[in-house]
Amino acid sequence: MRKLLKYFKGYKLESILGPLFKLLEASFELFVPLVMAQIIDVGIKNGDMGYILRMGGVLVLLGVVGLTCSLTAQYFSAKAAVGIGTMVRNDLFRHINTLSYREIDTIGTSTLVTRMTSDINQVQSGINLVLRLFLRSPFIVFGAMVMAFTINVKAAMIFVVTIPLLSVVVFGVMLISMPLYKKVQRQLDQVLLATRENLLGARVVRAFNRQKDEAERFDQENALLVRLQVFVGKISALMNPVTYVIINGAIIVLIWTGAWQVEDGIISQGEVVALVNYMSQILVELVKLANLIITISKALACANRVSSVFAQQTSIADRGSLEGAADAGAEEAVKVEFRDMNFCYAGAKEPSLSGISFKALKGQTIGIIGGTGSGKSSLVNLIPRFYDATQGTVLVDGRDVKDYSLSALRQKVGMVPQRAVLFKGSLRDNMRWGKEDAADQEMYEALDTAQAREFVDDKEQGLDLMIQQGGKNLSGGQRQRLTIARALVRRPEILIMDDSASALDFATDAALRKAIREHTRDMTVFIVSQRATTIKNADQILVLDDGKLVGLGTHRELLDQCEVYREICLSQLSEEEVRQ
Repeated sequence: MRKLLKYFKGYKLESILGPLFKLLEASFELFVPLVMAQIIDVGIKNGDMGYILRMGGVLVLLGVVGLTCSLTAQYFSAKAAVGIGTMVRNDLFRHINTLSYREIDTIGTSTLVTRMTSDINQVQSGINLVLRLFLRSPFIVFGAMVMAFTINVKAAMIFVVTIPLLSVVVFGVMLISMPLYKKVQRQLDQVLLATRENLLGARVVRAFNRQKDEAERFDQENALLVRLQVFVGKISALMNPVTYVIINGAIIVLIWTGAWQVEDGIISQGEVVALVNYMSQILVELVKLANLIITISKALACANRVSSVFAQQTSIADRGSLEGAADAGAEEAVKVEFRDMNFCYAGAKEPSLSGISFKALKGQTIGIIGGTGSGKSSLVNLIPRFYDATQGTVLVDGRDVKDYSLSALRQKVGMVPQRAVLFKGSLRDNMRWGKEDAADQEMYEALDTAQAREFVDDKEQGLDLMIQQGGKNLSGGQRQRLTIARALVRRPEILIMDDSASALDFATDAALRKAIREHTRDMTVFIVSQRATTIKNADQILVLDDGKLVGLGTHRELLDQCEVYREICLSQLSEEEVRQ
């Protein structure tokens, strides 16, 4: 929570003026019972209509001035709350983008979305109410008690007993409800997770006819959220009736005491009415304070959740300073090298990759093949430092990848991820993710190489073709070809294609591989694939099995030396095709 206090620095003036104007409003409100006492004791008692009207005008004036102060306080409070919420949201989004895949995998996407939206909105509402009411309500409560002492000390002792009793109730409910609100927010994460999985996997759910099962799972998660909310709501709801009972009991005692004092001539009838009004003010303010405490409880729980994300530091430390290109050397210079590398995911008991050592030369095409879960994607994700090796070293241009700045390292790499992701906007906007200042001609050349030019021309919009969120208006193969083109437009030194042609037919796949070989002669290309035909013509082929490098060589070498590779090939191709 303390980490979020720094955001108030940009709104110091608003954070001071908001409560200040609320205190001014409260001060004018405390004078109202005294004016009413004068109207009763002087105006009504003496039948002086002029005096009653004059004092009525004072009441109207106090109301207008109080309303003006209230609106001014609301303006400054809202400005500070919205401004702070915006700053926190921007910084949290920026911070999340600094986290590595390891932290995002650990925290979970649904949790991050909840904290970016629901949690920060709760914090924003809490700040607004705190600036408006946190000082005002206690000020009126204790101010009413002080004003009661100016009227009659004996009657004011009722206030002395009532206020501590009310404080115990209010803060007791707060201490019980705060941990419960944390549970509510955690369960909200689970509901969001179930919703997100169903929306993203809607086709899979329907393909396996699991709509009913998923609806039941969502109902269970949602029902648990409702039960938690109802339980904590019941505890919070106790606050209002208990405070009403205490306050009304105090008013009864006050009227009974005041009646005897009026009878004895100690205080006037107007003063009794003023004391009752002060007690009523305390009741109203404590109800507001009770609701404020509930909101603060939620806001503090949410603020701690947001702070925990800020406290999460990336495991990929960007301490490198190297920015330069590779040293000018021989044509056969080593571009990428793995030296006895081991890698283990966070929380995993066994390494996903172990004992990996190989060299990829400049201009070479490296094929990577293996069974599902053998570590193919994990291996290529280590080159641009999406993850860091647990042991061993990954080198690019003879330098440890940790010695590069992240921006410089990733500028060398063109990444085509396993899942084709496009963003809402024009094709030109999407292509410029690869190179911000790319000319149209460069984009068309990349589209030609990626075998995407034909279908783009068929749509007759060129680079102005509008792409919906996630590329939903394109087929799977079209999305894959556009993501390949986006990586190629950068002209990277290292191109990584992580099973990015799986949706292409064999003819298009073959044309794509041929075009990449012809147009990327100086580029080191890593091709991850399940298809033997896709990688059989690579300069080197890495064969992975259960996280270990069990084969390294050309297609013909591996057919003779690697049983795993031979089995993969024979499972997909005939004996004659394998030997071609």
